Amino acid sequence: MERKYKTLEIEIGRPLRDDESRLIEELQAEFSDRDFFINTKDSRVIVNIRSVDLNRLRECADRLTRTSGLDRDKSNLDRSILSLVVDRIDRIRSYGVRGGRRIYVGYDKDRKVQDRRDKAKRRGIYFYARDGNFSTRINEAPNELVNKIINGDSEKILKKLPDNCIDLIFTSPPYNFGLGYDTSEDGVDWNNYFQKLFSILDECVRVLKYGGRLIINIQPLFSDYIPSHHIISDFLMKRKLIWKGEILWEKHNYNCKYTAWGSWRSPSSPYLKYTWEFLEVFCKGTLLKKGRKEDIDIGADEFKAWVYAKWSIAPERNMKKYGHPAMFPEELAMKVLKLFSFRGDIVLDPFNGVGTTTVVAKKLGRRFIGIDISREYCEKAERRLREVSSTRRIFSESLQSH
Repeated sequence: MERKYKTLEIEIGRPLRDDESRLIEELQAEFSDRDFFINTKDSRVIVNIRSVDLNRLRECADRLTRTSGLDRDKSNLDRSILSLVVDRIDRIRSYGVRGGRRIYVGYDKDRKVQDRRDKAKRRGIYFYARDGNFSTRINEAPNELVNKIINGDSEKILKKLPDNCIDLIFTSPPYNFGLGYDTSEDGVDWNNYFQKLFSILDECVRVLKYGGRLIINIQPLFSDYIPSHHIISDFLMKRKLIWKGEILWEKHNYNCKYTAWGSWRSPSSPYLKYTWEFLEVFCKGTLLKKGRKEDIDIGADEFKAWVYAKWSIAPERNMKKYGHPAMFPEELAMKVLKLFSFRGDIVLDPFNGVGTTTVVAKKLGRRFIGIDISREYCEKAERRLREVSSTRRIFSESLQSH
């Protein structure tokens, strides 16, 4: 069967020199022509590519350029022919990712539905949210509340905010498992739990901007057979938010370190176990969030990997250090903020706890408002924020390794 390649033509404006042609041949020798091969013709470099490990390609190109000696003469503007090739490959935006390699051919072959958008429109795309009638007018959050940690009842504090002033809400409310929070009771009657939660979420919907996102991290209490993620999603859909999707946070078997089996070796009533939590993602009024291109800080490979809605992230290991029983890790908040918001956006967490959302927001150049009913947790969140400036570089370097 004949192999298919994506073809990329690079015009360099002059014939290639012999030493540049040799460099291209040496680079090609490092890789299989099943993945890509390079031809030259007059002033053009023609790249035929199926897949590549871009990091390895860049490393090889840099090494070959250094050993050739072409990088010694700083006045030689043509020394980086391999860098030019790699950079142009890097600029290709249509590809899949598999095993650390970029796949340029056949990555979307499974899409078989013809006229997909027209058919979705006929079916009634997000029909439940069509009559939301949300205002598109954007308001500014009060300066005295921005970049602040606020101690108090979120329902009351949020009433101080105007409509349509928050870009992204990312939060994880108490799960009602009976965990030992500092002040709030966890493990109350389910009707009371949802009544209070929904009163806060009503305020969240109000303060969220048109086009803003509301993302809730929740873990259902399976032993009570309460599908919290579905109940919360149903509430928000009735409030006319658009359900954008659901992300599974895979915690690497964290929730299976026990031996509750239900009906052992019997179909009578087996107890199902889960190793993940849920992130329910909602939009207000529209799926499109506007922002400036220069305020995008998510990389191409990050975007390609993170839109696959199963994130394998180990649970937070510093809960004892901060004295909080249910923290999510900074990596989870980092992915949410980079995938769903722009630099400079205002991020709200109405159940801020010891401040993970607000800490990550500050590290990533977002503005923030964090609210929690526990004074102790608010004080810890403020201490963590004060430490951000000295650790920002370390954080940035660690994220690049993911």
